[in-house]
Amino acid sequence: MAFTSRWLIPVWLVALLVAGCEAQSAPTPTFAPTETATLTPPPTLTPTATITPEPTLTPTVTLTPSNTPSPTLTPAPTSTPQPVTAFTYDNWSFIEAPAGLAARLVNPQVAFLNTNNRDTVGDPRTPSPSTNVETLYYVSPDGGAPTTILTMSAQTGDQVWIAPSGNAFAWMRLENNPSSDGLYLVDLTLDTPISGRVLPVTSLVVRGIASPPSWAPDGSRVALTVEGGYSTEIFTVGRDGSTPTNLTQNGSNDFWPVWSPDGAQIAFVSDRAICPTWAPGQPETCDGTANPPGPGGYVYVMTPGGTATMQISQQWVQEPPVWVNPRQIAYASGDPAFGDPERSLWIADVITGETREVTLNSGDDALKLSERWSPNGRQVVYQSPGDFGNELVLANIDGTQTGRIADLNFTRYGVAMDWSPDGASLAVGGIDGQCPYGIIVLNNQFQSVARGNPPPSMCEPSYSPNGTRLAFTGVNPRVDGRVDVYVANANGFGASNLTANLRGQIQLLGWVGGQ
Repeated sequence: MAFTSRWLIPVWLVALLVAGCEAQSAPTPTFAPTETATLTPPPTLTPTATITPEPTLTPTVTLTPSNTPSPTLTPAPTSTPQPVTAFTYDNWSFIEAPAGLAARLVNPQVAFLNTNNRDTVGDPRTPSPSTNVETLYYVSPDGGAPTTILTMSAQTGDQVWIAPSGNAFAWMRLENNPSSDGLYLVDLTLDTPISGRVLPVTSLVVRGIASPPSWAPDGSRVALTVEGGYSTEIFTVGRDGSTPTNLTQNGSNDFWPVWSPDGAQIAFVSDRAICPTWAPGQPETCDGTANPPGPGGYVYVMTPGGTATMQISQQWVQEPPVWVNPRQIAYASGDPAFGDPERSLWIADVITGETREVTLNSGDDALKLSERWSPNGRQVVYQSPGDFGNELVLANIDGTQTGRIADLNFTRYGVAMDWSPDGASLAVGGIDGQCPYGIIVLNNQFQSVARGNPPPSMCEPSYSPNGTRLAFTGVNPRVDGRVDVYVANANGFGASNLTANLRGQIQLLGWVGGQ
Protein backbone atom coordinates (compact mmCIF):
# COMPACT_ATOMS: atom_id res chain seq x y z
CA MET A 1 0.00 0.00 0.00
CA ALA A 2 1.40 3.22 -0.90
CA PHE A 3 1.37 6.15 1.45
CA THR A 4 1.92 9.66 0.79
CA SER A 5 4.68 11.30 2.69
CA ARG A 6 2.42 13.50 4.77
CA TRP A 7 1.11 10.49 6.78
CA LEU A 8 4.44 9.08 7.87
CA ILE A 9 5.44 9.40 11.63
CA PRO A 10 9.09 9.19 12.32
CA VAL A 11 10.13 5.93 14.08
CA TRP A 12 12.25 7.66 16.66
CA LEU A 13 9.26 9.55 17.92
CA VAL A 14 7.17 6.42 18.40
CA ALA A 15 9.94 4.72 20.34
CA LEU A 16 10.24 7.65 22.69
CA LEU A 17 6.58 7.68 23.49
CA VAL A 18 6.49 3.95 24.22
CA ALA A 19 9.40 4.12 26.58
CA GLY A 20 7.73 6.83 28.58
CA CYS A 21 4.58 4.83 29.00
CA GLU A 22 6.41 1.74 30.24
CA ALA A 23 7.98 3.65 33.01
CA GLN A 24 4.68 4.92 34.36
CA SER A 25 2.40 1.86 33.92
CA ALA A 26 2.28 -1.90 34.20
CA PRO A 27 3.93 -3.73 31.53
CA THR A 28 1.77 -4.54 28.75
CA PRO A 29 2.21 -7.27 26.32
CA THR A 30 4.92 -6.57 23.95
CA PHE A 31 3.89 -6.59 20.47
CA ALA A 32 6.10 -7.88 17.94
CA PRO A 33 7.37 -5.03 16.08
CA THR A 34 5.90 -4.70 12.82
CA GLU A 35 8.05 -4.15 9.80
CA THR A 36 8.31 -0.64 9.16
CA ALA A 37 7.13 -0.17 5.71
CA THR A 38 9.64 1.23 3.48
CA LEU A 39 8.12 3.94 1.58
CA THR A 40 8.90 3.54 -2.02
CA PRO A 41 8.86 6.84 -3.72
CA PRO A 42 6.52 6.93 -6.54
CA PRO A 43 8.24 6.05 -9.66
CA THR A 44 9.57 8.96 -11.57
CA LEU A 45 7.98 9.13 -14.89
CA THR A 46 10.48 8.78 -17.56
CA PRO A 47 9.71 11.51 -19.95
CA THR A 48 8.74 10.31 -23.28
CA ALA A 49 11.53 10.93 -25.62
CA THR A 50 10.85 13.86 -27.77
CA ILE A 51 11.36 13.43 -31.42
CA THR A 52 14.26 15.46 -32.60
CA PRO A 53 12.88 17.31 -35.55
CA GLU A 54 14.60 16.72 -38.82
CA PRO A 55 16.57 19.76 -39.81
CA THR A 56 14.56 21.76 -42.17
CA LEU A 57 16.16 23.08 -45.34
CA THR A 58 17.12 26.69 -45.05
CA PRO A 59 15.12 28.38 -47.73
CA THR A 60 17.15 30.07 -50.43
CA VAL A 61 16.57 33.77 -50.45
CA THR A 62 15.31 34.81 -53.85
CA LEU A 63 16.50 38.30 -54.69
CA THR A 64 14.01 40.55 -56.28
CA PRO A 65 15.46 41.30 -59.73
CA SER A 66 16.44 44.92 -60.25
CA ASN A 67 17.01 46.77 -63.50
CA THR A 68 20.70 46.68 -64.39
CA PRO A 69 21.64 50.15 -65.57
CA SER A 70 23.13 50.34 -69.04
CA PRO A 71 26.83 51.17 -68.97
CA THR A 72 27.42 54.86 -69.39
CA LEU A 73 29.78 55.95 -72.11
CA THR A 74 32.95 57.55 -70.93
CA PRO A 75 32.83 61.02 -72.44
CA ALA A 76 35.52 61.75 -74.96
CA PRO A 77 38.05 64.24 -73.68
CA THR A 78 37.24 67.77 -74.66
CA SER A 79 39.76 70.38 -75.53
CA THR A 80 40.60 73.10 -73.10
CA PRO A 81 39.69 76.50 -74.52
CA GLN A 82 42.66 78.62 -75.48
CA PRO A 83 42.83 82.20 -74.26
CA VAL A 84 40.85 84.50 -76.51
CA THR A 85 43.14 87.09 -78.06
CA ALA A 86 41.96 90.55 -77.17
CA PHE A 87 42.53 93.52 -79.43
CA THR A 88 44.04 96.58 -77.88
CA TYR A 89 45.59 99.78 -79.08
CA ASP A 90 48.29 100.88 -76.69
CA ASN A 91 52.01 101.62 -76.52
CA TRP A 92 51.58 104.45 -78.99
CA SER A 93 54.65 106.23 -80.20
CA PHE A 94 55.50 108.66 -82.94
CA ILE A 95 58.08 107.63 -85.48
CA GLU A 96 60.42 109.83 -87.45
CA ALA A 97 59.32 108.95 -90.95
CA PRO A 98 60.65 111.26 -93.65
CA ALA A 99 58.69 114.25 -94.80
CA GLY A 100 56.95 113.91 -98.15
CA LEU A 101 56.80 110.10 -98.00
CA ALA A 102 53.34 109.99 -99.58
CA ALA A 103 54.64 111.84 -102.61
CA ARG A 104 57.50 109.35 -102.97
CA LEU A 105 55.12 106.40 -102.87
CA VAL A 106 53.42 107.55 -106.03
CA ASN A 107 56.28 105.73 -107.75
CA PRO A 108 57.42 102.20 -106.82
CA GLN A 109 59.97 101.91 -104.02
CA VAL A 110 62.06 98.93 -102.92
CA ALA A 111 61.61 97.90 -99.28
CA PHE A 112 64.31 95.99 -97.43
CA LEU A 113 65.68 95.28 -93.95
CA ASN A 114 69.23 95.87 -92.74
CA THR A 115 70.21 94.09 -89.52
CA ASN A 116 73.28 94.63 -87.30
CA ASN A 117 74.72 97.37 -89.46
CA ARG A 118 78.43 97.58 -88.74
CA ASP A 119 80.37 100.72 -87.95
CA THR A 120 81.40 102.93 -90.85
CA VAL A 121 84.78 103.80 -89.40
CA GLY A 122 86.76 100.59 -89.43
CA ASP A 123 87.72 98.28 -92.26
CA PRO A 124 84.55 96.61 -93.63
CA ARG A 125 86.44 93.32 -93.82
CA THR A 126 87.00 93.38 -90.05
CA PRO A 127 84.27 91.70 -87.96
CA SER A 128 82.35 94.06 -85.68
CA PRO A 129 80.07 93.35 -82.71
CA SER A 130 76.38 92.95 -83.43
CA THR A 131 74.30 96.05 -82.75
CA ASN A 132 71.03 94.12 -82.22
CA VAL A 133 69.33 96.79 -84.31
CA GLU A 134 67.21 96.26 -87.40
CA THR A 135 66.12 99.04 -89.75
CA LEU A 136 63.36 99.13 -92.35
CA TYR A 137 64.31 101.14 -95.45
CA TYR A 138 62.58 102.33 -98.60
CA VAL A 139 64.78 103.18 -101.55
CA SER A 140 64.09 104.47 -105.05
CA PRO A 141 65.08 102.14 -107.91
CA ASP A 142 66.79 105.14 -109.44
CA GLY A 143 69.33 105.07 -106.63
CA GLY A 144 70.19 107.51 -103.89
CA ALA A 145 70.41 107.03 -100.14
CA PRO A 146 67.89 104.61 -98.64
CA THR A 147 65.21 106.25 -96.48
CA THR A 148 64.91 105.10 -92.86
CA ILE A 149 61.32 104.18 -92.01
CA LEU A 150 61.60 102.48 -88.58
CA THR A 151 64.34 101.15 -86.32
CA MET A 152 63.49 97.96 -84.39
CA SER A 153 65.09 95.24 -82.32
CA ALA A 154 66.88 92.61 -84.40
CA GLN A 155 64.63 89.99 -82.75
CA THR A 156 61.88 91.14 -85.09
CA GLY A 157 63.67 89.34 -87.93
CA ASP A 158 61.63 89.16 -91.10
CA GLN A 159 58.32 89.70 -89.27
CA VAL A 160 57.51 92.92 -91.11
CA TRP A 161 54.48 93.02 -93.42
CA ILE A 162 54.02 96.07 -95.65
CA ALA A 163 50.83 97.12 -97.44
CA PRO A 164 51.19 97.11 -101.26
CA SER A 165 50.60 100.86 -101.17
CA GLY A 166 53.54 101.30 -98.77
CA ASN A 167 51.56 103.68 -96.53
CA ALA A 168 51.13 101.21 -93.66
CA PHE A 169 52.82 98.13 -92.27
CA ALA A 170 52.69 95.67 -89.40
CA TRP A 171 55.65 94.47 -87.39
CA MET A 172 56.34 92.21 -84.43
CA ARG A 173 58.00 93.91 -81.47
CA LEU A 174 60.01 91.40 -79.44
CA GLU A 175 62.06 92.76 -76.55
CA ASN A 176 61.26 90.19 -73.82
CA ASN A 177 58.90 92.68 -72.20
CA PRO A 178 55.26 91.48 -71.90
CA SER A 179 54.00 95.00 -71.35
CA SER A 180 55.21 96.11 -74.78
CA ASP A 181 55.80 93.01 -76.91
CA GLY A 182 53.21 92.36 -79.58
CA LEU A 183 51.99 93.04 -83.10
CA TYR A 184 52.14 96.72 -84.03
CA LEU A 185 50.56 98.69 -86.85
CA VAL A 186 52.18 101.80 -88.32
CA ASP A 187 50.15 104.45 -90.12
CA LEU A 188 52.43 106.36 -92.48
CA THR A 189 49.65 108.55 -93.90
CA LEU A 190 49.79 110.95 -90.95
CA ASP A 191 51.97 114.05 -90.95
CA THR A 192 53.61 112.52 -87.89
CA PRO A 193 53.30 108.73 -88.36
CA ILE A 194 52.26 106.74 -85.30
CA SER A 195 52.89 103.16 -84.22
CA GLY A 196 50.60 101.25 -81.84
CA ARG A 197 50.17 97.72 -80.51
CA VAL A 198 47.01 95.91 -81.65
CA LEU A 199 47.65 92.37 -80.38
CA PRO A 200 49.64 91.47 -77.23
CA VAL A 201 51.14 88.33 -78.80
CA THR A 202 54.66 87.17 -79.52
CA SER A 203 53.86 84.80 -82.37
CA LEU A 204 51.40 84.60 -85.25
CA VAL A 205 51.44 80.82 -85.18
CA VAL A 206 47.86 79.96 -84.19
CA ARG A 207 46.92 76.32 -83.48
CA GLY A 208 50.16 75.23 -85.15
CA ILE A 209 49.48 77.26 -88.30
CA ALA A 210 51.55 80.29 -89.24
CA SER A 211 49.09 82.80 -90.66
CA PRO A 212 50.71 86.14 -91.56
CA PRO A 213 48.79 89.41 -91.88
CA SER A 214 47.39 90.43 -95.26
CA TRP A 215 46.88 94.07 -96.20
CA ALA A 216 44.19 95.59 -98.37
CA PRO A 217 45.88 96.99 -101.49
CA ASP A 218 45.29 100.58 -100.35
CA GLY A 219 46.65 99.91 -96.86
CA SER A 220 43.42 100.91 -95.12
CA ARG A 221 42.84 97.63 -93.26
CA VAL A 222 44.74 94.46 -92.43
CA ALA A 223 43.35 90.92 -92.11
CA LEU A 224 44.57 88.82 -89.17
CA THR A 225 44.04 85.31 -87.82
CA VAL A 226 43.48 85.30 -84.06
CA GLU A 227 42.71 82.82 -81.29
CA GLY A 228 39.01 82.39 -80.61
CA GLY A 229 38.85 80.05 -77.63
CA TYR A 230 38.04 76.76 -79.33
CA SER A 231 38.66 77.93 -82.92
CA THR A 232 40.49 80.51 -84.98
CA GLU A 233 38.82 83.57 -86.45
CA ILE A 234 39.66 86.09 -89.17
CA PHE A 235 39.45 89.76 -88.22
CA THR A 236 40.15 92.95 -90.09
CA VAL A 237 41.33 96.08 -88.30
CA GLY A 238 42.14 99.58 -89.50
CA ARG A 239 45.73 100.69 -89.84
CA ASP A 240 45.06 103.04 -86.90
CA GLY A 241 43.87 100.13 -84.74
CA SER A 242 40.21 101.02 -85.23
CA THR A 243 37.10 98.81 -85.54
CA PRO A 244 38.36 95.24 -85.20
CA THR A 245 35.74 93.18 -87.07
CA ASN A 246 35.25 89.41 -86.90
CA LEU A 247 34.48 88.15 -90.42
CA THR A 248 33.95 84.47 -89.64
CA GLN A 249 32.66 83.65 -86.10
CA ASN A 250 31.30 80.21 -87.00
CA GLY A 251 33.20 77.94 -84.60
CA SER A 252 35.48 76.37 -87.21
CA ASN A 253 39.16 77.07 -87.88
CA ASP A 254 39.60 79.88 -90.42
CA PHE A 255 43.04 81.13 -91.39
CA TRP A 256 45.39 82.30 -94.19
CA PRO A 257 43.43 85.37 -95.27
CA VAL A 258 44.66 86.86 -98.56
CA TRP A 259 43.30 90.11 -99.95
CA SER A 260 42.48 90.24 -103.68
CA PRO A 261 44.43 92.71 -105.86
CA ASP A 262 41.39 94.98 -106.20
CA GLY A 263 40.45 94.78 -102.52
CA ALA A 264 36.97 93.42 -103.34
CA GLN A 265 37.38 89.96 -101.77
CA ILE A 266 39.36 88.01 -99.20
CA ALA A 267 40.36 84.42 -99.86
CA PHE A 268 40.99 82.14 -96.91
CA VAL A 269 41.17 78.49 -95.86
CA SER A 270 38.68 76.85 -93.49
CA ASP A 271 37.88 73.38 -92.11
CA ARG A 272 34.18 74.28 -91.70
CA ALA A 273 33.02 71.66 -94.23
CA ILE A 274 34.54 68.92 -92.04
CA CYS A 275 34.27 70.56 -88.62
CA PRO A 276 31.36 73.02 -88.38
CA THR A 277 32.45 73.77 -84.81
CA TRP A 278 35.14 72.86 -82.30
CA ALA A 279 33.07 73.96 -79.29
CA PRO A 280 32.20 71.08 -76.92
CA GLY A 281 28.60 69.94 -76.77
CA GLN A 282 27.55 71.52 -80.05
CA PRO A 283 25.94 69.55 -82.91
CA GLU A 284 28.52 68.09 -85.31
CA THR A 285 31.38 69.24 -83.12
CA CYS A 286 34.86 67.93 -83.77
CA ASP A 287 35.82 68.39 -80.14
CA GLY A 288 37.08 65.13 -78.62
CA THR A 289 37.16 63.20 -81.87
CA ALA A 290 39.88 60.60 -82.21
CA ASN A 291 40.97 61.72 -85.67
CA PRO A 292 40.35 65.42 -86.17
CA PRO A 293 41.31 66.93 -89.53
CA GLY A 294 44.94 67.85 -89.99
CA PRO A 295 46.15 71.40 -90.57
CA GLY A 296 44.39 72.65 -93.66
CA GLY A 297 40.96 73.01 -95.17
CA TYR A 298 39.13 74.13 -98.28
CA VAL A 299 39.54 77.46 -100.08
CA TYR A 300 36.80 80.06 -99.65
CA VAL A 301 36.30 83.68 -100.67
CA MET A 302 34.26 86.35 -98.92
CA THR A 303 33.71 90.06 -99.12
CA PRO A 304 35.67 92.33 -96.74
CA GLY A 305 32.49 92.56 -94.67
CA GLY A 306 32.40 88.79 -94.17
CA THR A 307 29.28 88.27 -96.27
CA ALA A 308 28.66 86.23 -99.43
CA THR A 309 31.10 83.49 -98.52
CA MET A 310 31.64 80.93 -101.28
CA GLN A 311 33.60 77.66 -101.27
CA ILE A 312 36.10 77.55 -104.11
CA SER A 313 38.01 74.28 -103.82
CA GLN A 314 36.78 70.71 -103.51
CA GLN A 315 40.35 69.68 -102.70
CA TRP A 316 41.88 69.77 -99.23
CA VAL A 317 44.77 72.26 -99.18
CA GLN A 318 47.59 72.66 -96.69
CA GLU A 319 49.03 75.97 -97.83
CA PRO A 320 47.69 79.48 -98.53
CA PRO A 321 45.95 80.27 -101.81
CA VAL A 322 47.36 82.91 -104.17
CA TRP A 323 45.49 85.55 -106.15
CA VAL A 324 46.53 85.49 -109.81
CA ASN A 325 44.37 88.48 -110.72
CA PRO A 326 41.13 89.97 -109.31
CA ARG A 327 39.10 87.15 -110.86
CA GLN A 328 41.30 84.07 -110.55
CA ILE A 329 42.76 82.36 -107.52
CA ALA A 330 45.30 79.51 -107.55
CA TYR A 331 45.92 76.81 -104.97
CA ALA A 332 47.71 73.45 -104.64
CA SER A 333 46.50 70.13 -103.28
CA GLY A 334 48.83 67.54 -101.81
CA ASP A 335 52.10 68.28 -100.10
CA PRO A 336 55.18 66.03 -99.93
CA ALA A 337 55.95 67.52 -96.52
CA PHE A 338 52.86 65.66 -95.26
CA GLY A 339 53.71 62.43 -97.07
CA ASP A 340 51.71 63.05 -100.24
CA PRO A 341 53.27 61.47 -103.36
CA GLU A 342 51.75 64.13 -105.60
CA ARG A 343 51.23 67.87 -105.57
CA SER A 344 48.67 69.20 -108.04
CA LEU A 345 48.01 72.76 -109.25
CA TRP A 346 44.54 74.28 -109.59
CA ILE A 347 43.14 77.61 -110.75
CA ALA A 348 39.60 78.82 -110.06
CA ASP A 349 37.35 81.53 -111.42
CA VAL A 350 35.76 83.22 -108.39
CA ILE A 351 32.92 84.61 -110.51
CA THR A 352 31.74 81.36 -112.11
CA GLY A 353 33.19 78.99 -109.49
CA GLU A 354 34.84 76.89 -112.23
CA THR A 355 38.07 75.13 -111.21
CA ARG A 356 40.68 73.54 -113.46
CA GLU A 357 43.64 71.31 -112.69
CA VAL A 358 46.86 71.70 -114.64
CA THR A 359 47.63 68.27 -116.10
CA LEU A 360 50.05 67.80 -118.97
CA ASN A 361 48.52 66.05 -121.94
CA SER A 362 51.42 63.60 -122.02
CA GLY A 363 54.01 62.66 -119.41
CA ASP A 364 52.47 64.60 -116.55
CA ASP A 365 54.64 65.50 -113.53
CA ALA A 366 53.56 64.06 -110.18
CA LEU A 367 55.20 66.85 -108.18
CA LYS A 368 54.76 70.47 -109.26
CA LEU A 369 56.68 72.78 -106.91
CA SER A 370 57.45 76.50 -106.50
CA GLU A 371 54.84 77.43 -109.12
CA ARG A 372 54.26 80.92 -110.46
CA TRP A 373 51.19 81.83 -112.53
CA SER A 374 51.24 84.34 -115.36
CA PRO A 375 49.15 87.48 -114.66
CA ASN A 376 46.40 86.41 -117.07
CA GLY A 377 46.17 82.92 -115.54
CA ARG A 378 46.85 81.15 -118.84
CA GLN A 379 50.34 79.82 -118.07
CA VAL A 380 52.15 78.42 -115.07
CA VAL A 381 55.83 77.67 -114.54
CA TYR A 382 56.88 75.14 -111.92
CA GLN A 383 59.74 72.97 -110.74
CA SER A 384 59.56 69.22 -111.45
CA PRO A 385 61.88 67.06 -109.32
CA GLY A 386 63.26 64.05 -111.16
CA ASP A 387 65.77 61.25 -110.79
CA PHE A 388 68.43 63.21 -112.67
CA GLY A 389 67.77 66.74 -111.43
CA ASN A 390 65.07 69.36 -110.99
CA GLU A 391 63.65 70.69 -114.23
CA LEU A 392 61.69 73.86 -114.86
CA VAL A 393 58.45 73.39 -116.81
CA LEU A 394 56.21 75.97 -118.51
CA ALA A 395 52.69 74.72 -119.20
CA ASN A 396 49.50 76.20 -120.54
CA ILE A 397 46.25 75.85 -118.65
CA ASP A 398 44.95 73.44 -121.32
CA GLY A 399 47.74 70.97 -120.50
CA THR A 400 50.09 71.69 -123.38
CA GLN A 401 53.75 71.98 -122.46
CA THR A 402 55.44 75.11 -123.75
CA GLY A 403 58.94 74.26 -122.62
CA ARG A 404 61.14 72.31 -120.22
CA ILE A 405 64.60 73.37 -119.01
CA ALA A 406 66.98 70.88 -117.39
CA ASP A 407 70.16 72.89 -117.00
CA LEU A 408 68.80 75.26 -114.34
CA ASN A 409 69.08 72.65 -111.64
CA PHE A 410 68.03 74.52 -108.51
CA THR A 411 67.58 72.49 -105.34
CA ARG A 412 64.07 71.27 -104.58
CA TYR A 413 62.00 74.25 -103.37
CA GLY A 414 65.12 76.32 -104.04
CA VAL A 415 63.86 78.41 -106.97
CA ALA A 416 61.95 81.71 -107.01
CA MET A 417 60.33 83.07 -110.18
CA ASP A 418 58.33 86.20 -111.06
CA TRP A 419 56.39 87.34 -114.12
CA SER A 420 56.43 90.88 -115.43
CA PRO A 421 52.98 92.53 -115.09
CA ASP A 422 52.33 92.14 -118.82
CA GLY A 423 53.23 88.44 -118.75
CA ALA A 424 55.90 88.88 -121.41
CA SER A 425 58.95 88.12 -119.25
CA LEU A 426 59.86 85.67 -116.50
CA ALA A 427 62.78 86.16 -114.08
CA VAL A 428 64.33 83.06 -112.48
CA GLY A 429 66.55 82.94 -109.39
CA GLY A 430 67.37 81.11 -106.17
CA ILE A 431 66.34 81.76 -102.56
CA ASP A 432 68.00 82.48 -99.22
CA GLY A 433 71.41 83.25 -100.67
CA GLN A 434 71.56 79.94 -102.57
CA CYS A 435 71.94 81.53 -105.99
CA PRO A 436 74.14 79.38 -108.24
CA TYR A 437 73.37 81.31 -111.41
CA GLY A 438 73.56 84.88 -112.62
CA ILE A 439 70.70 87.02 -113.92
CA ILE A 440 68.19 84.92 -115.88
CA VAL A 441 65.23 86.35 -117.80
CA LEU A 442 63.07 84.28 -120.17
CA ASN A 443 60.11 85.16 -122.38
CA ASN A 444 56.69 83.50 -122.27
CA GLN A 445 57.86 80.84 -124.71
CA PHE A 446 60.66 79.83 -122.34
CA GLN A 447 63.33 81.35 -124.58
CA SER A 448 66.27 83.23 -123.13
CA VAL A 449 66.13 87.02 -122.99
CA ALA A 450 69.10 87.56 -120.67
CA ARG A 451 71.40 85.04 -119.12
CA GLY A 452 74.60 86.11 -117.46
CA ASN A 453 77.17 84.55 -115.22
CA PRO A 454 77.62 85.87 -111.68
CA PRO A 455 78.53 88.17 -110.13
CA PRO A 456 76.07 89.21 -109.19
CA SER A 457 74.01 86.09 -108.75
CA MET A 458 70.21 86.37 -108.60
CA CYS A 459 67.88 85.47 -105.73
CA GLU A 460 64.24 86.43 -105.02
CA PRO A 461 63.61 88.29 -108.32
CA SER A 462 60.62 90.67 -108.23
CA TYR A 463 59.16 92.94 -110.93
CA SER A 464 57.96 96.43 -110.06
CA PRO A 465 54.19 97.10 -110.27
CA ASN A 466 54.69 99.15 -113.44
CA GLY A 467 56.94 96.49 -114.98
CA THR A 468 59.87 98.78 -115.72
CA ARG A 469 62.35 97.42 -113.16
CA LEU A 470 63.51 94.09 -111.77
CA ALA A 471 64.73 93.94 -108.15
CA PHE A 472 66.62 90.99 -106.66
CA THR A 473 69.20 90.09 -104.06
CA GLY A 474 72.63 88.98 -105.12
CA VAL A 475 76.06 88.04 -103.84
CA ASN A 476 79.22 89.67 -105.11
CA PRO A 477 82.27 87.73 -103.84
CA ARG A 478 84.54 90.43 -105.22
CA VAL A 479 83.43 92.81 -102.47
CA ASP A 480 82.87 90.92 -99.21
CA GLY A 481 80.62 87.99 -100.13
CA ARG A 482 77.55 89.52 -98.56
CA VAL A 483 74.03 89.84 -99.93
CA ASP A 484 72.92 93.18 -101.43
CA VAL A 485 69.80 94.49 -103.14
CA TYR A 486 70.13 95.10 -106.85
CA VAL A 487 67.81 96.61 -109.42
CA ALA A 488 67.96 96.11 -113.18
CA ASN A 489 65.91 96.94 -116.24
CA ALA A 490 62.95 94.69 -117.04
CA ASN A 491 65.14 92.59 -119.34
CA GLY A 492 67.73 92.03 -116.60
CA PHE A 493 70.40 94.32 -118.01
CA GLY A 494 71.98 97.32 -116.28
CA ALA A 495 71.98 96.00 -112.71
CA SER A 496 73.06 98.40 -109.95
CA ASN A 497 73.61 97.92 -106.22
CA LEU A 498 71.17 99.85 -104.01
CA THR A 499 72.67 98.88 -100.64
CA ALA A 500 76.42 99.14 -101.26
CA ASN A 501 76.90 101.69 -98.47
CA LEU A 502 75.29 99.55 -95.76
CA ARG A 503 77.25 96.94 -93.83
CA GLY A 504 74.60 94.75 -92.19
CA GLN A 505 72.68 91.70 -93.31
CA ILE A 506 70.24 92.60 -96.09
CA GLN A 507 66.79 91.11 -96.73
CA LEU A 508 64.61 92.16 -99.65
CA LEU A 509 60.92 92.59 -98.76
CA GLY A 510 59.68 93.64 -102.20
CA TRP A 511 58.09 96.56 -104.00
CA VAL A 512 55.80 99.09 -102.33
CA GLY A 513 53.91 102.08 -103.73
CA GLY A 514 53.24 102.84 -107.37
CA GLN A 515 49.79 101.27 -107.22
